Formats: sequence, C-alpha cells, structure tokens
Amino acid sequence: RRQRALLWGVLLAAWEAAWGQLRYSVPEEMPKGSFVGDVAKDLGLQLPALRDRGFRVISEGRTQYFSLHEKTGYLVTAERIDREQLCRLVEKCVLRCELIVQGEMKFYEIEVEITDINDNVPSFREEEIQLRMSETTAPGSRFPLAEAHDPDSGRNSLQSYELSGDEHFSLAVQAGPGGDQRPELVLAKALDREEAAFHELVLRASDGGDPARTGTARIRVTVLDANDNAPVFSQAEYPVRVAEDVPVGSTLVTVTATDADEGLNGHVKYSMKKMSDMASDIFHLDSETGDVTLLRSLDFEEGDSYELQVQAHDGGALFDTTKVTIVVTDVNDNVPEISVRSAISEISEDASSGTVVALLHVQDRDSGANGEVHCSLDGGVPFRLQSSHGSYYSVVTAKELDREQVSEYNVTVRAADGGSPPLQSSAVLSLRVLDVNDNAPVFAQERYSARLAENNAAGALVLTVRATDADWGQNARVRYRLSEGRVRGAPLALFDVDRESGEIRTSGPLDFEEKNKYIFGLEARDGGGLVSHCKVQVDVTDENDNAPEI
Repeated sequence: RRQRALLWGVLLAAWEAAWGQLRYSVPEEMPKGSFVGDVAKDLGLQLPALRDRGFRVISEGRTQYFSLHEKTGYLVTAERIDREQLCRLVEKCVLRCELIVQGEMKFYEIEVEITDINDNVPSFREEEIQLRMSETTAPGSRFPLAEAHDPDSGRNSLQSYELSGDEHFSLAVQAGPGGDQRPELVLAKALDREEAAFHELVLRASDGGDPARTGTARIRVTVLDANDNAPVFSQAEYPVRVAEDVPVGSTLVTVTATDADEGLNGHVKYSMKKMSDMASDIFHLDSETGDVTLLRSLDFEEGDSYELQVQAHDGGALFDTTKVTIVVTDVNDNVPEISVRSAISEISEDASSGTVVALLHVQDRDSGANGEVHCSLDGGVPFRLQSSHGSYYSVVTAKELDREQVSEYNVTVRAADGGSPPLQSSAVLSLRVLDVNDNAPVFAQERYSARLAENNAAGALVLTVRATDADWGQNARVRYRLSEGRVRGAPLALFDVDRESGEIRTSGPLDFEEKNKYIFGLEARDGGGLVSHCKVQVDVTDENDNAPEI
C-alpha cells in the first residue's frame, strides 16, 4: 500500500510557475527524503548557478517539512508528515514554504497539498454504549448514538453505519448540517421489560477505503419501568463568547434542565453527546451542576469556535438535548515576528541608491487589527523599507554612502501590530561599508621651505613632507616622489625623497656660491592612483669656506 501511495503522489505532483509560485501534492506518511517536485526544472533554474548563489527552503511555523536536494534540485520531505495531526480542522491540507535564492534576492512561493491515505480506523469514543429505555417507549422513537470518528478525509473517512443483534431495533442515519452522518437507534418493536430486561446490539462504522476499515461499539439497552416526564433544557441553544485569555478553570456557561418527575426519575444528570477530540481536551462538563469549565488555555489561532452537544437525562433514561456554541475572540497575545530571509554584510560606498541589502518576512499570528503589522526603520541611517510581495519587505539604500563619514551601520528594523496596546519586536542588521578610492592624498602644507648650510654631508635631512588620504587600506597608502624643478641645474639630482616616509635628503654637498635656492615639486600618489602636489623651497646658507683672493 505504501508503494501505491508513493506512485499516486508522484503521478499527482503538478506545478504552476506563475507569479513565482509552484504547487505540488504528496501523500501523507511518506518517509523522510521522499520526492515532492523538481523545483529547479519547474523554475528554469540551473543547478550550478543555484548552488553558487545559495538557497534556502523555509516553511511556515517552527517545523521545516521540506528541503531542497542540493545535487538534483528536487524538493523532498524533511519529516514524515501526518495529515491528521497537521490539518485536523481543514478538509484540504496545504503546506506553504518559500525557496529563497540569496544571490539574486529572490523568493518563490511553494504550496504542497498533503493528500490523505487510509491510515486510520473509524473508532467510537466509547466501545460500550449504555442506553436505558422505558418499556412504555413508543415504537418509532429515535435515540441519538455516539458518532464514530475517522480523521481521514474524502472516501477514506467515515462512510456508513450498520446495526445488528435484535429485531426490536433498527438503525437510521441522519445527515448533519455539515454533511456528517448521525446514527440514531430506532425502536422498531415495543419493549417488554418482563420479557427481556436487556438487549445487546453491535454498531459498526465503516470507511470507504480499499480495503475498507471497520470499527465497532457494543450497545447495551436496559429496559426500565415507566417514566412519563423527560428533562427539558431552559434553552434550545446556549451561545457563549469568551476571550482567548480567560483563565483556566473558569466556568464558561451553565446549562440547566428540569424534570417534573420525582425521585430518581426527576434527578437530572448531564453528559456530552458530541464534541471533537480537540474540544474534549479543552472543556469539561460537570455531570451534576451542568457547569462547562475550561481545562486548558484557549488559543484563537488554534480554534475560534467550538460546538458541544449536551444531553440531560433523568434516572428513567428520558433525555433532552441542547447545543452549546462557544465563540473565541482574539486577544493581542502574539508578538510580530521578523525573519531575515536574506541579507548582505558588506556594501560598497559607491552602491547606487535603491540597492537591496536585506529581504525580510514579517508575520503576526493574531487576526484583525491585532495581526496587522507596521514596519519601520530607526532614524539616522541612509536606508529605507520597501514593501515587497505579501508580507515581505526589502531594506534598500536611500542615498549614496560615504565610508569616510560612517564605516559601519547597525540598522534596526521594528515591527508593531495594531493591537491596543500594540506589541513590538525588532531585528538588527549589521552592515560594513567597503572603501572606494574617492579621496586623493592631501599635503599638510601646499608649500614647504627649509634652510640648509652649504657643504653639507651627503644624505643630510632637509625636511619631511606628509600627506594623508581619507580612504582605507591600499587606497590610503601614500607614496612620494620628486617632480621637475623650476630652475636649470636639475635639482632632482641633488635631492632624494623616501617613498614611504616623505623624508627629503641631499644626495651630495650643496654650494652657496654656485646656487643659493632650489625650488622643486613633490608628488604624493595613493594606492588607487590619485595624485596631489606641493612645492618645496630649499634656501642654502653661506659658510666661510673661501679665502680672499688678491
């Protein structure tokens, strides 16, 4: 059967690449790693390019049900999926996830329908049903029976009931408002307690699977003496509205039924005749008082309404039925969630305005105004939020950046819902600005001057020039060299400059009587090729190095 389910899931897998969305289907209970769909092929993505750019598959909620096979580009199951556990309250079970292509800042929505297999047997809440009937009960009377429960869907769900065991009873099945089948025990022949005080019946519930699965419940009917008044509820229906944050143990409603009889025949007790498995874990009915109390906390996001059928029966087995409808109202109890789906950590300072630096997903599990989220950035940063598809936002540059003014940014994204008071959350994006060679070296002085006595030693320090560059790294590394002088005699041969330190030294002795002033240019060049210039003037002072000549 598992192999047939796998083949059926593969044959049913269908995709639709429209507006960046794919749709597939896969049977439940498939082993981890089972094929769902060829995402890479369906999206027209090349596997080498996809691996180079980086990708992630993100499912809604805390559990990741799918992953993308790196070598094949197939979407596969990451967990064994139980449809009945995952989608207890919905007919069509659809899981949504997103494929994030990080290098392209793109995302693709994927919907996977989880199809049902017949892995559950119809079952009754109680395997033995006790009924008490008066011997004066008229033929044709109907008695609601507990419904069987089969969490499967479609043909695999509950399809039919069958009764066997006694000619006094037959089975009728009524269709409920939601299409559900409600079995009723019909008295076909008058009872006689003196002839038979008990009747044993078997109720079978079958689903439509192939092969069909069947569950049974034994019915024991106890025949009682006459009781001519049935309990009567004060209301045919009890509507209740309650906030989801009501404390555990609170009494939500009290149902009341009265019986005109006396003694045991007038003593009323209450019981639940119909409620879902989830409701049985949440609500408790006191059989004596009729109080419906809360067993555990309500969650509007888990269930917003519940319907209970309550039966009041007296000591003589006569009964009345009422309906309790509990509507849960939303409370702002969920903080907006900010997920950074893709982000860069470095950006060049010459990046154009509108460059995307992060892709965010924001959601709030509340409903109405409590679930409406407004996003903003803290002020003072050259970035802005840009709304993308659905609940996605892009953080983009609002203007050109300048690393020399600010080299790093911590961009705080805040999300607030529409509740009163609103709940808030935040996320911080750290971004480093990369340098571009957009600043030339700058000399400390436009013109340098020094005085040096003649007959100096070779290598004598004349002066030190200094230029700074506001850039960073190699772009800020400054080197010096001499340029042409203004006068004849090529002073470049008389002076040397250290490329790294900017120290200007003589290459030999100077002679005041030959030349007493030198003016030449000096060039500073950074690692990116930007250049600036300054002028250097050296005045040679006289020494008494010549004797008088006659």
